[in-house]
Amino acid sequence: MTKQAQVMVIAPHPDDAEFGVAGTVVQWVREGKDVIYVICTNGDKGTSDINMKPDVLVKIREQEQLAAAKLLGVREVIFLRYPDQSLEDTPEFRKELVRLIRMYKPDTVVSADPYRRYLWHRDHRITGRVVLDAIFPYARDYLSYPDLYEKGIYPHKVKEVLLWGSEEPNYYCNITDTFDIKIAALLAHKSQISSDPSSGFRERLWERYKIFAKDEDYELAEAFYRIEILR
Repeated sequence: MTKQAQVMVIAPHPDDAEFGVAGTVVQWVREGKDVIYVICTNGDKGTSDINMKPDVLVKIREQEQLAAAKLLGVREVIFLRYPDQSLEDTPEFRKELVRLIRMYKPDTVVSADPYRRYLWHRDHRITGRVVLDAIFPYARDYLSYPDLYEKGIYPHKVKEVLLWGSEEPNYYCNITDTFDIKIAALLAHKSQISSDPSSGFRERLWERYKIFAKDEDYELAEAFYRIEILR
């Protein structure tokens, strides 16, 4: 029997969750909440190394994602393994997310904001849009996907959605005390991020999350667009 989780993070690619919500994930875990990851693509195109083979990269990126999730205290990582840069808003993809939402019954779902303008990875836009559709109304209505209902995978009402990458955030989470763990989790993605201190990676992220917290009484924040679902 599937154990319920209070939080489900649905990320387009390996490492997206660490950029988007890792500091907040650590806070949730410290509060005793179960957090699970759903990683939609296999990241097989995420390299500038012309000698890297896609099948090798997939294995590397899954191991990196598992290592990052372990650092954060994530209970489980589910890999859907769609090809990178190939996500589409299809009934099959939506149904898969509905099935997982109904199985794990999260109160909170976190994903990428699909409505960010101009330059935004297409996989992010597609993921965010399908996540929102899966939550409302498909996961909620028992006449949606009656075959799932017949298998005992019953409807579920998510209580809130948090979207990272929003141009108009309305919700902020204090990550001052969890920033270093977030950085460690990001650096677990060795195929993507240099651990060389001279790269300035940590400093750039510090400045980004400091800006998010500029109107708060703490130093660093992750920012989201929050949707409360009242029905």
